[in-house]
Amino acid sequence: MKPGLTTKQRWLDAIARGVLTGAALSVAFLIGFVVRGHFQVTAQEHDNSQFPLLQEVGGLLEAHYLRELPPERELEYAAIRGYLGALSDPYTFFIDPPVTQNESEVLAGQYGGIGVQVRHNEQGLFVLYPFRDGPAAAAGIRDGDILLTIDDQSLNPAERPDVVDRMLRGEVGDGRGVTIAVQTPDDSSEPREYFIEFQVVMVPSVVWRPLDEDPSLGYIQIIRFTSRTPDELRTALDDLNETGVTALVLDMRGNAGGLLQESVEVASEFLDGVVVFYEKQRSGETETVATTGGTGLDKPLVVLVDQGTASAAELVAGAIRDQGRGILIGQQTYGKGSVQLIFRLSDDSSIHITSAEWYTPARTVLDGNGLTPDISMIPAEDGRDVELGEAIRYLHQITD
Repeated sequence: MKPGLTTKQRWLDAIARGVLTGAALSVAFLIGFVVRGHFQVTAQEHDNSQFPLLQEVGGLLEAHYLRELPPERELEYAAIRGYLGALSDPYTFFIDPPVTQNESEVLAGQYGGIGVQVRHNEQGLFVLYPFRDGPAAAAGIRDGDILLTIDDQSLNPAERPDVVDRMLRGEVGDGRGVTIAVQTPDDSSEPREYFIEFQVVMVPSVVWRPLDEDPSLGYIQIIRFTSRTPDELRTALDDLNETGVTALVLDMRGNAGGLLQESVEVASEFLDGVVVFYEKQRSGETETVATTGGTGLDKPLVVLVDQGTASAAELVAGAIRDQGRGILIGQQTYGKGSVQLIFRLSDDSSIHITSAEWYTPARTVLDGNGLTPDISMIPAEDGRDVELGEAIRYLHQITD
C-alpha cells in the first residue's frame, strides 16, 4: 500500500490492483464450472493513474457525499463487477468469498451439513429429498417431506432453495447441528421435529437403477460433474452390468455442467479412443480424445437432455451423438460452449474467466445454440416423464 494516501485513495489503489490482476488472468461460469479446482493468485502492485476518472470520482464522493460511504471492500467488489461487466461476456464474472466456498464444496462433492436436496414446489413450499445413508435420512427425514422451520424460524416462501440449503449446512464437530420441523405432504398429523448433527456429507453426482418399467434397461442419471463422478459412474455401470441390463438410458436433464476433465472421463466410459471435443484458444485449436477400455461401450444407449443440460454435459451428449454411439431425446439444450478458468483471489473471493470455446466432434458450435435432439419431445403438463417413456420405446425398437 502506498504511504500518505487518504482512506478512499487507498481503496482506489486496491481497486486498481484488483481489477488489473483480474484482467491479467481470465474468468467465467453461470451454469457450470469446467476446469478442475481453483487457481490461487497473488495481486501485484499497479499504478492507479490508469484509472484517473475512478480516482476523481472517489475523491468527490469522499468530499461531498451526504451519507456514509460503504465499506472499502464493498466498494472494491462493486468496481470489479463493473469492470468485468464491460466485457459483455456473461460467463466472465466475480464472486465473493461465501459463494466461492460453496462452489468449491459442490465441485469437491462433499460438505458439512445434514445431507438433503431442497426443492421449491408450485405451492411455494420447500421440499426435502435426503441423500441415501446421509444424516437426514438416518434421522428419519423422508423423500417429499415439507420443511416448515429451521431452528424454530419460519421460512420466507420467496427465498431461493439454494439459500435455504445453505442454512442446513455448517461446520462439523462439537455437537453442531440444526433443528428442523417437517411434515409429510397431504398429512394431517402433527409436524415432526428433529435435531440433526452436521456431518461430512458425500453428495452423490450419479444415481442409477434398473428401470421399474423394464428391468432389462439400466437407468443412469448424472446430476453434475464433480471430482467423484467418474468413480460413481464406473460403480453404476458395474452394478447394472451385474444385473444383466441389455441397454442404457443416460439422463443428463438439468445437468448444468461441472469439471471438464471428469466429463472427459465420463465420455470415455461410452466412447473408445475417439474425439470428444475440439477446443479453440488464443494459441490455436486442440482436440481431446477419449481413453480406451470403458465399461459402457457395448450396450445400446439413449441420452436424455433438456434446456437445463449445459456446459460439460452438452460436451458429453454431443460427443455420444456425433460419434454414432447413441441418440438424444428431449428438448434443445442450453448452449454453453465456452471454457472457464477459476482463480481464487487473496481474500478467498474468486474470478471466472472465459479462456476457450468448445466444438463437438462434428464441429457443432455449442455456444448460444445448444444441441437439437434426434427425437424432440414436449414436456407433459401433468409431470409424466414422457422423455423416459420414449427412450424405453426406442430401445425396445432397436433391440427386439
